Formats: sequence, C-alpha cells, structure tokens
Amino acid sequence: MDFLFDDISRGRRIKVLNITEEFTRESLAGHVARSITAKGVVAVLEEIVAKRGAPENVRCDNGPEFIAHALRRWCERRGSRTLFIEPGSPWQNAYVESYNDKQRRELLNGEVIDSVLEAQILINDWRADYNTYRPHQSLGYLTPVDFARRWRKEQEVRVSQRVDR
Repeated sequence: MDFLFDDISRGRRIKVLNITEEFTRESLAGHVARSITAKGVVAVLEEIVAKRGAPENVRCDNGPEFIAHALRRWCERRGSRTLFIEPGSPWQNAYVESYNDKQRRELLNGEVIDSVLEAQILINDWRADYNTYRPHQSLGYLTPVDFARRWRKEQEVRVSQRVDR
C-alpha cells in the first residue's frame, strides 16, 4: 500500500490510499480524503479483510500512518506481517508504485477535480476499469480479476482432488 497526493481545484490537496494485491495485481482500495491517519488506514484494511480475508503480509513504506501503533496492532490481531521497505527505496514496493504512476498519468493528470467526492468517484471508476478490462503481461495477458478467478478455480480443483484421494 502507498499514498498518492494530488492537488484539486482551489489549491486543495487530496490524499489517496492505494492498496494493491501483489499476486493478482488487483487494486483493492483507492480511498480518497483530505487527510488519512493510521486509524483510517486500518478502517480501509478492515473493509478489505471483510471481503477477502487477512493478508499474509502488508508491504509499505515507513510513513507515519504505516509505522503507527494502530497498524501494528491490527497486523498482530490479523496474523499479518509488516514488510517495511527501506527508506528511499520505492522499487521495493514496485507494484503499488507502478499502479500509482499509471493512476497519475492516465487519470489525475488529465482531470480538473473539484472535490473529494468527485475524486473518489473518478478513482473508483478507474480502478474498476484497471481490474476488469486491462490485461497484464505479467499475468499471461489476463486482467487482474480474470487471473484471480482462474487461480481460485485452480485452488478449488486442487483441494477437491486431495479430498477425493
């Protein structure tokens, strides 16, 4: 996970918490606000966990929202490990950094955004397109959603084959 910052009209700034899944390349969250604290990060993670279960690892930089006690406690309760990248080493969090770059170039740089709500709607629409219509070479030219669906089916088959033995 990582933050992306942008200026909207009237000189105001927004903060976007982008969370991606490294294996499937899915965008799991794109939460927009003027300010996002560690508790806000935890709230977004809770929404994801309610749908997908807890992650094995949470990779992020050493920003104050990510090193805060609230996130550490959440990870401990969920059985997730924190994988902090080294300061000044964004390549250690390459998937979300690449995602942020695409979001900035393809969406934010081309829009004049007037409000947090407008930014949230635009980002949600862009995320849906990214997840469902954009094939990735690294996923065998499947979209993140298709890759995840195929992987889950393969896992179900493997489990049923073990049970049948």
